[in-house]
Amino acid sequence: MPYACAMGEFDLIAHYFTRPVRRAALGVGDDCALLRVAPGMQLAVSSDMLVAGRHFFEDVNPRHLGHKSLAVNLSDLAACGAKPLAFTLALSLPRVEEAWLKEFAGGLLALADAHECELVGGDTTQGPLNICITIFGEVPPGHALLRSAAKVGDDIWVSGTLGDARLALDAQFGKIAALPSDLLESATQRLECPTPRVALGLALRGIATSALDLSDGLLGDLSHILQQSQVGADIDADAVLQTMAARHHGNGSLSLTDDQWYQCVLAGGDDYELAFTAPAKAREQVMAAAQSAHTPVTRVGQVTQEPGIRVLDRHGHPLKNQSWASFDHFA
Repeated sequence: MPYACAMGEFDLIAHYFTRPVRRAALGVGDDCALLRVAPGMQLAVSSDMLVAGRHFFEDVNPRHLGHKSLAVNLSDLAACGAKPLAFTLALSLPRVEEAWLKEFAGGLLALADAHECELVGGDTTQGPLNICITIFGEVPPGHALLRSAAKVGDDIWVSGTLGDARLALDAQFGKIAALPSDLLESATQRLECPTPRVALGLALRGIATSALDLSDGLLGDLSHILQQSQVGADIDADAVLQTMAARHHGNGSLSLTDDQWYQCVLAGGDDYELAFTAPAKAREQVMAAAQSAHTPVTRVGQVTQEPGIRVLDRHGHPLKNQSWASFDHFA
């Protein structure tokens, strides 16, 4: 167990979270941060809160937790097609444990550096472990990716892999049989250290008609695009399953039921991949954007006039069980 020390609030900030000024005129430590935004740009702002016992296990690797805390916010910017600029950190800690803080700050700031995203302020207090980040990005007016512009006939795409994070979570809760150690390790990496698809979001500006990031599960999150765009969707169940890395482990030897596989990929949550729509005529452009961003993408469905989401088998027939529920904080 890391030891606790008598370090005060301002010593903690100075030691672990104060960095050289880049975009902030004042740096950390004044009453407000002053950000330099490029002329003619709009500011994109998003906040996410991670609560111990709700969003992560309290004994999680603190370096992984620092990474994920910022990754989920970067993922929001990616979904908007915005370039990261800066972020603030509000951190509630039960006590000051220097070994824990060193690792947490290391994971957080390594990802920040990778995306040239500057820590410009925030707050610390004593209390239950709770992390709240507000992130700022910039995007040219009229170029932001929104949830409200999907069109009938558009393709539906997802980036990366879906369902592996949920598989790790179900394994840790004992809801499925024990996973092979190498698979559990890779799935846990997806759960604890998601990859924000910032480069892909930027590359999709002017190509995608709508986008969002997948935090609560494909079906639940996609429904937000459909509702705001006043359209529906047909989803190819087999295409979604093909994105799941664990599905192909050991030549498919894992003893999960079909419903368990579908629950992971369709409603698993914690993927932090992008789901987006684009005209069918733009398929080559989508693939070129994905290649430039070094991010795999998979076409998993089509936008329809009929409201709602239908999950279809390889023959185009609706799957019998369509009761998969995405994550809901208050359910």
